[in-house]
Amino acid sequence: MKEIVIDPITRLEGHGKISIFLNDEGNVENAYFQVPELRGFERFCEGRRAEDLPIITTRICGVCPVAHHMAGAKALDAAFNVEPTETAKKLRELEYVGYFIYDHILHFYFLGGPDFVVGPDAPPAKRNILGVIEKVGLDVAKEVIKHRAYGQKITGILGGRPTHPVTALPGGMAKALSEDERQEIEKMVRSCVDFAKFSLKLFDDVVLKNANYVDLITSDPYKLETYYMGTVDKDNNVNFYDGDVRVVDPKGKEFVKFKPPEYLDVIEEHVEPWTYVKLPYLKKFGWKGFVAGQDSGIYRVGPLGRLNVAEGMTTPVANEEYKRMYKTLGGKPVHATLAFHWARLIELMYATERALELVTDPEITSKDIRNKPGKPGEGVGIVEAARGTLIHHYQLDENALAKKVNLIVATTHNAPGICMSIKNAAKSLIRNGKVDDGLLNKVEMAFRAYDPCLACATHFAIGEMPLEVNIYDSETRLVKTIRR
Repeated sequence: MKEIVIDPITRLEGHGKISIFLNDEGNVENAYFQVPELRGFERFCEGRRAEDLPIITTRICGVCPVAHHMAGAKALDAAFNVEPTETAKKLRELEYVGYFIYDHILHFYFLGGPDFVVGPDAPPAKRNILGVIEKVGLDVAKEVIKHRAYGQKITGILGGRPTHPVTALPGGMAKALSEDERQEIEKMVRSCVDFAKFSLKLFDDVVLKNANYVDLITSDPYKLETYYMGTVDKDNNVNFYDGDVRVVDPKGKEFVKFKPPEYLDVIEEHVEPWTYVKLPYLKKFGWKGFVAGQDSGIYRVGPLGRLNVAEGMTTPVANEEYKRMYKTLGGKPVHATLAFHWARLIELMYATERALELVTDPEITSKDIRNKPGKPGEGVGIVEAARGTLIHHYQLDENALAKKVNLIVATTHNAPGICMSIKNAAKSLIRNGKVDDGLLNKVEMAFRAYDPCLACATHFAIGEMPLEVNIYDSETRLVKTIRR
């Protein structure tokens, strides 16, 4: 049996590889999405002071630290039985949509977008941000860099640091927003609103007006019928920061809606010996393997998941684009994996519009930013990270030290779906052993649509960590290799 290995897979956060096995006829027998790195934050958070957890967990990843900070802060709100003030909630959410702005810009223009803007069959040297710049022009590239920086600056002003924020505390925030800072953020946000509109138009011009791309998005290799999960407000509209978690079945019917403390009633996790990523599934169904459909129990999260579980968006431009996506792609729910890219840009639009609502709220500069925490206990915090639903569950002892920490990260939720998407794409695209670089890139597109963050997702190890030590002499010649 012949093996094709894509190692490393590209344009994502973390390290992973794809192993594809061909039978004697040259067709795909099986394919595996493997994550060979282990972070293990759940274990070394144990014994730490509770107030340090929203700081420590940001170090899981340099791409989505704000999500871990907010999920951790919300878990501590629950663990200390304290509700943040209204101003604190608005400050947290404003910081949070700033994170969505820079993160979604990063993925579309730097990671996922090159497959469309430059083309899936373009040479590898062109399928990157430099190829995008060559295609769309230097002026557009400057706007991309500027507005991604605006998102980071917003999180920096509100979070104390642009990458690893520190200001969300049990019961509120450590820092109020001054009027000068508010005006600075408002100016950046208004520019981001225009840039989000531009990005949607770019997607319309480059992708939706190209019949080949639309056919690719809706083609069988990238179709996967699963359940979907995401956070919604009281009216079942998308909400990144707060609300209940809703799950819909492959036909779009509500399966369950639950509050953060109830997540263990809904979700269980399976493990396999070939990856450090756990594989969640809906508890009611049990683990049935990597199978799709109504009875499988596998679900997906992230931009497409959030839009599939919601009835709409609360901001006007994003809501119109939401309705247009479903009209264009044949109604809800959309099972086309590559539609994650369109959903991501709709969320970018929502994030900028929501940021403008928050930064112009008269209450946003109030000094009433924290309520006093109670006694330590147990708490669950859930937010929607850019890649999907993020769960932090902390159990504290009487001294407010962490006894147990459980994290279910967006890419962990998506791991079964990613495995299945890669296998489906490989089986559909690789025939009679004929493989080229463009075809393998199309297999990679099946995971890239999820914007996976593999560093965030790896918490479980089976047995010993694998270890390889290479010993070289002074002439850099390999002398010995030791493996465990």
